[in-house]
Amino acid sequence: MPLFEYACRACAHQFETLVRGSETPECPACHGTALERKLSVFAAHTGASGSTARLPQMAAPTACGACGDPRGPGACSMN
Repeated sequence: MPLFEYACRACAHQFETLVRGSETPECPACHGTALERKLSVFAAHTGASGSTARLPQMAAPTACGACGDPRGPGACSMN
C-alpha cells in the first residue's frame, strides 16, 4: 500500500493518503476526486550530489586519554 501526497484541484487542500489497489482517493476536506499527485519529499531526492549536506554530521572519535587508541575512549581494555 503506497503512501501518496495529493493536492485537491477543487479546494487546494494538500494531504497524504494510503492507496489500496485500484481505489480512487478523495480529498478529506471537500470529498472531491480531481486530485493532482505530488512527489513526496523522500521520492524527490536523487543522486549523491548535495544530498548529504542536509544530514546531521557525526563528530569523529577522539583518541583515548588513557592509551591513545585512535578508536576513542572505551576502545581498549585500559578503561
